[in-house]
Amino acid sequence: MNLLVSTPFEHSALSLNLLTIIVMFAVVLGLGYAALNFFLTKKLKEGNERMQHIAAKIREGANAFIFYEYKIVAIIGLAVAVVLAILIAWETGVAFVIGAIMSATAGFIGMKIATYANVRVTNAANESRNIGKTLKVAFRGGSVMGLCVAGFALLGAILVYCIFGWAGGMLTLTDAGEIVSHVNPVTGQSYNLSIILSGYALGCSIIALFNRVGGGIYTKAADMGADLVGKTEAHIPEDDPRNPATIADNVGDNVGDVAGLGADLLESYVGAIMSTVILALELFNNTLGAAGVIGVWLLQKMILFPILFAGIGLIGCVAGISYPLLKPKLSDNPHMELNLATWISAGVTVIGGCLLSVFLFMGESAEALKAAKLNIGVVSPWVAASVGILAGIVIGIISEYYTSYDHKPTKSIAHASKEGAALTITQGMATGMISTMLPVVVLGIAIFSCYAIGGMYGVGCGAMGMLSFVAATVSVDTYGPISDNAGGIAEMSMLDEEVRDITDTLDSVGNTTAAIGKGFAIGSAALATMSMMSSYLYAAADTFLQNGLLTLNIIRGDIIVGAIVGAAIPFLFSGMLINAVAKAARKMVEEVRRQFRENPKILSGEEDPDSTKCVTISSQGALKQMIVPSVVAIAIPVVCGFIFGPGFVGGILIGATLSAIMLAIYTGNAGGAWDNAKKFIESGGVEGVKKGEEGYDTVHDAAVVGDTVGDPLKDTVGPSLDILIKIMSTISLVCVVVFQNFNLMKVLNLTSLFA
Repeated sequence: MNLLVSTPFEHSALSLNLLTIIVMFAVVLGLGYAALNFFLTKKLKEGNERMQHIAAKIREGANAFIFYEYKIVAIIGLAVAVVLAILIAWETGVAFVIGAIMSATAGFIGMKIATYANVRVTNAANESRNIGKTLKVAFRGGSVMGLCVAGFALLGAILVYCIFGWAGGMLTLTDAGEIVSHVNPVTGQSYNLSIILSGYALGCSIIALFNRVGGGIYTKAADMGADLVGKTEAHIPEDDPRNPATIADNVGDNVGDVAGLGADLLESYVGAIMSTVILALELFNNTLGAAGVIGVWLLQKMILFPILFAGIGLIGCVAGISYPLLKPKLSDNPHMELNLATWISAGVTVIGGCLLSVFLFMGESAEALKAAKLNIGVVSPWVAASVGILAGIVIGIISEYYTSYDHKPTKSIAHASKEGAALTITQGMATGMISTMLPVVVLGIAIFSCYAIGGMYGVGCGAMGMLSFVAATVSVDTYGPISDNAGGIAEMSMLDEEVRDITDTLDSVGNTTAAIGKGFAIGSAALATMSMMSSYLYAAADTFLQNGLLTLNIIRGDIIVGAIVGAAIPFLFSGMLINAVAKAARKMVEEVRRQFRENPKILSGEEDPDSTKCVTISSQGALKQMIVPSVVAIAIPVVCGFIFGPGFVGGILIGATLSAIMLAIYTGNAGGAWDNAKKFIESGGVEGVKKGEEGYDTVHDAAVVGDTVGDPLKDTVGPSLDILIKIMSTISLVCVVVFQNFNLMKVLNLTSLFA
């Protein structure tokens, strides 16, 4: 038996040193910088007593929700870990727990800093009356979430890789040149490092799913309740202190748009890295290694490249994030400043990635590189990653075009509001549907290009490239809800209108950056899922091997039926989420109406509303409603695998991926366009519709209805769909080692029906 990482010694030392120096330096740098920004933010002044009181209520509600949510997730996660340990491998169960802990920790820290930063942003705006100074405080708070996402994701990855890869002996070769497998003593099934790495990705996915679903239900139920009664019935401003749902709405920003967002993109980041590493292992084990054409060291480099590239990306993000924080004076153009931070991060990542690719793969023969499908030589992985970065940027620009009120599509929705709510909704739906085409074309070009450059491994590198500077994109995304919260605190504290104007300016930029971030998330999800699906086919090669080639035969009976069923799953999942939001929102609406009806002094401003009751309604609704959709997402591929076998599940994965991509783009862009159409009207952008003038309330009400329809689409459904397809492909890969041999069709000897 040959040790993959021990001989010759200089190769092993090089790889180990690279992994240790680059990745561990990046992790320490990223998490250390996050800790510094956490404490620097917390040291800032909170403002007057009323501001502190409101911020404390928001913090208390967010803390209570996240603790209850994590208790539920811990119980479910522990059960999943035990099942994985027994049926798959104990190492997979441990890796799952590590992934869950890393994801939960990042989400919790990000939520905590957001509840501290919000009031400090309000105070900065109040004291300075300067957009640049206020932006710096909001971005510093957001940077904690971004740096924690990348830092904890890489920390978990390096732990799993070192513990089970090197120290655990899972990176060894048999005399036949294949990666060594271990045998589960319970099921008798073999498994290798791929299944363990999948367990880590699955742990991150489970937390992300619950955070996104639970937080999304919470925040949108509160938001809809506040808007439908406060704005359209009572005609009071957004975040008015008289509205009892306002505090719940602000709590929702922290648990949904911060903790949920962070866990979501951490899961996407890990999924992109792990899918590429796993695919390299499976390619070698099933094709390249068996052919004996490429060397062991090229395999090791292909395994190392995604993790090393991500480490360089985190270092680049520290440089990019430092730009607005260290710049002595920021301009009054927050969009430009945030874009520069992102571009610096991306630029350093691209340059560093090129140097890494050349240094890592130089010395490998042209024949070996060609056999590994690295078709343009030593720079193949870097070029594929760069294609992913470019595709993500283009998809983001397209998302901005369809959602920003600086462009025609959103303006047309705003003008449609003059004709009533029905046409507002119709126009928004049309915009969302049309917006799916161009991103899909870009994705198609990216997948084709990455495949031509580096085969399916190149597609994985493209997914990793899209999220290689995730710390910067999450920092920019998180700054948005912090600014939104700051505006709410300013309104409830009855500060000058100029303060709210500053926070609204920052918030409007945050809405655009959030839409761009969602474009990156769904694009990377599509590429990562394709890579994970390829690994799934390799793991069940006995089912998908035809004439020496792995083939997903879409016209085979079980696969085509699986594809049809799979295409319906994202719609089932989305419908369940929308229903969950509607149920919680209905209770919120009833409570707000009850308080206004039974206590007229609330609307007159003589007495404060009971915001605690609304926080409780949102919390209970979210915690109760999040379980079934989340369990359905996890259970369907596993149950179908044990009944119908791996072919049926392969069909489910391809069908679900294709429909989820379209649905995620549609819901995200339609919801964002409705939201910004409302803001366009409020800013006075529609001719003849001015605040305080006759007819304004009618037009504004129609826009609010459109925004309310879009709320669960853009902040609950859309962001959850990219997690759905990744968690389905990951859990299928983990479980296929068991259900390919233990399924009902095989037991009944019916598999020949699909041959």
